[in-house]
Amino acid sequence: MEIFIARSRLTLIFLLFVLISLCFRSSSSLSSSTTESVLQVLTAERRIDLASHIIRVVLTLKVQNDGASPASNVLLAFPPAQVKHLALIQAAEVAGKKRKKSIHPLDVKPSNDINGPNGAKLYSISLRNPLGTGGSVSIEVSYILTQSLEPFPVEISQSEPQLVLYRDSALILSPYEIKQQTTVIRTPSTKVESFTRVEPSTQIRTELKYGPYEDQPSFSYTPILVHFENNNPFAVVEELVREIEISHWGNLQVTEHYTLVHNGARHKGGFSRVEYQSRPTISGVSSFKHLLVKLPPRVHSVYYRDSIGNISTSHLRTSFSKSEMEIEPRYPLLGGWKATFVIGYGLPLEDVLFESADGKRYLNFSFGCPIAETLVNKITNKVVLPEGSKNPTAVVPFSVERRAETSYSYLDIVGRPVVVLEKENVVPEHNSLFQVYYDFHPMFMLAEPLMLTSVFFFLFVAALAYIHMDISIRK
Repeated sequence: MEIFIARSRLTLIFLLFVLISLCFRSSSSLSSSTTESVLQVLTAERRIDLASHIIRVVLTLKVQNDGASPASNVLLAFPPAQVKHLALIQAAEVAGKKRKKSIHPLDVKPSNDINGPNGAKLYSISLRNPLGTGGSVSIEVSYILTQSLEPFPVEISQSEPQLVLYRDSALILSPYEIKQQTTVIRTPSTKVESFTRVEPSTQIRTELKYGPYEDQPSFSYTPILVHFENNNPFAVVEELVREIEISHWGNLQVTEHYTLVHNGARHKGGFSRVEYQSRPTISGVSSFKHLLVKLPPRVHSVYYRDSIGNISTSHLRTSFSKSEMEIEPRYPLLGGWKATFVIGYGLPLEDVLFESADGKRYLNFSFGCPIAETLVNKITNKVVLPEGSKNPTAVVPFSVERRAETSYSYLDIVGRPVVVLEKENVVPEHNSLFQVYYDFHPMFMLAEPLMLTSVFFFLFVAALAYIHMDISIRK
């Protein structure tokens, strides 16, 4: 028994030693990666826009290298509560001022090797040129947070305004020491119920200013809470499935299936249509009254319907440069309510299908959701290529999940290749163009006409033979 206890103690001591060594290695790797070139942030300004349910943040940094070796990367830190809501992050190097200002985009990637304390997630910005000793560089970082506003109270009646909470830090979370920093939070109106005061902090109309704060050490964090009124529609598309069908006979057909939900404070109590229409400035102020859909120019055959049938409450405006359709749901959408509908339209093929220098054909189309200021939890783009297409490849400016399918339609024999592109947490800034390249021989365009011609020819021969054939048993 004593031998067993001794062995257990030795095993426990060994496990503790391994755990301590791993912690030491992770901390030493973080310190070595950040202190090889000793960087510090001279000035930092963060502007947080809370006007919508999609939060946009612009962070301006001036970084200086005080180390002995050049620095090729600059690290950013995000608290774990924001990492899971981070939809997009971009960075650019800024040179010059005002009219002579130039912006050069920089690559931003998650730093999977190292993390900060308390679960902070680090991202690495690759500089255009290594930052030498004593040198400085100005960097502008833009990132977008979703699902970060909490309705409080979580349930409201038809006549109550919508109040939300926003949680963040008065100090900018950074792996470097920050000499001077300020944070400005912009709210949609002056109706701010309360906010955490971290001196110096001031409120001027729709802006809350924290700072300036000086000589803050790395990974400083001071939590704050802002409680304010936000009656903007919290439009969230739970799922958007878009089917893009290419026909080489001159048309592109697009069909979009939506599952839309109001993701704000849930509605409680009954709903009065009379009050909703007679007091529009008070009753249901955070509901969906209309949505703006931005479509490509020269659209035709546009329809807007649901499972019941066509929805007539829509207005389409077209021009040479753009097309906009204002739609109203069949019923007002209050907090927690859902609606499903379909939008479809056609486009001239010459507007979206082109031929590359190496002879490949490619589709050039927008990836994101056409409804303005809408968050999409999951989007699926299905590009249905003509039968006979080979070697399809997709070029998308951000990471997506890809897979291949086969679709069958009228008169298809081997089926049509389908390129499926999926992405979660999609914001309006993801509305950029993507391309799908494929090989196609023009002879495949004759397959269906020849098939139809052959069928009619054999029917004609069969009818002719039947007319001239005597199958009676009498002579």
